[in-house]
Amino acid sequence: MLRILVVDDEAPARNRLRRMLANLPAVHVVAEAATGDEAMRLIPLKNPDVLLLDISMPGLDGMTLAQMLQRNGPAPAIIFCTAWSDQAVEAFECEAVDYVVKPVRAERLERALDKARRFLARPDDDASGVFLRCTLGGKVRMLPMADVIYLVAEDKYTTAVHQKGKMVINQSLLDLENEYANIIVRVHRGTLVLKKRIRGLEKTSDGRHFLKLDGCDDRPQVSRRNLPAIRKLIRELT
Repeated sequence: MLRILVVDDEAPARNRLRRMLANLPAVHVVAEAATGDEAMRLIPLKNPDVLLLDISMPGLDGMTLAQMLQRNGPAPAIIFCTAWSDQAVEAFECEAVDYVVKPVRAERLERALDKARRFLARPDDDASGVFLRCTLGGKVRMLPMADVIYLVAEDKYTTAVHQKGKMVINQSLLDLENEYANIIVRVHRGTLVLKKRIRGLEKTSDGRHFLKLDGCDDRPQVSRRNLPAIRKLIRELT
């Protein structure tokens, strides 16, 4: 659940963001602020994960607020939501997660929040705290990466096989591989596996190799190209 602080000096803009956020999964608006100074007071009280931050505000403006937060150590993920289209470079120098130009569209806001989730997760060798956006029965769900066993490309989709079944992921294998290289590994052109799920290799009489996995009976095939890296990883894991 993302805890969000909406910071904008215009009440209609705050209300519009609230309405869009109400229709998105796993988000909760913890507070609103009409000025940067008010946001500074609320941040330690409400402990938001994400700031939806306007730039042009009376008193302490959004860009200055972001710079102050950056200097003061660990801070919420910042998504600028602004009418100004020419300050993106300065915004990303403040380590903003995203820069959304008004009028904010729901799908654009959703993509920005996905970036914030990935920024906050900062995955290392542990999958805890990492979530994948999935579609189940036409509804969006957040699947914990820790529950995933392997991911496979099927037609135009990516399917995550997890402890309780399967879900369709809204990311390509390549994007997943690049983003979570520390916790997943490619075993075949169309298959990624969570490293912690690997339990060994099986070789068939025709010379092919298949992975033994924790959590399911499936045996994904390992390509000859990927076999040396998988053997090395298994040695490291055992």
